[in-house]
Amino acid sequence: MATISYMWKRRELLYVLAAAGTASVTGVSMGTNVGTAAAGAPSKGTTPVSPGANVKIACFIRYQIDPFKLEIFRKYAQNWGHIIPRCGGQLIGYFLPHEGTNDIAWGLIGFENLAAYETYRARLKVDAEAKENFNLAFNNRAVLREERTFVELV
Repeated sequence: MATISYMWKRRELLYVLAAAGTASVTGVSMGTNVGTAAAGAPSKGTTPVSPGANVKIACFIRYQIDPFKLEIFRKYAQNWGHIIPRCGGQLIGYFLPHEGTNDIAWGLIGFENLAAYETYRARLKVDAEAKENFNLAFNNRAVLREERTFVELV
């Protein structure tokens, strides 16, 4: 049963990515009901994808987290809500484990192209609040491993 739920949540996540590419997402709540957020009903913790946003690629980040430090990771994810847009990324959302596997979380950030991503990464490296946020997760060992994959909207 948990496998079916996991597969369904991945489908919802892919729907959010597709919706962001067409700029029809008004907000994605961090770690809550993805389906509601994708339908355009923002909830607490909402991070908007700008109307008219030109998302052509997304950085899909898969985190292995310490499930006993979920609240630290939640704070880490919520902090990105204002840091990422300021540095040039279009935050689609962070997704926390809800059912099934308890040590995997995802982050999804949109960009127009890889050059925009590189500019964003350079800004993150010099942003004091971004540095502080990285330290929050990594010094507390809330994030054990991180993988980045780039996907493009079809």
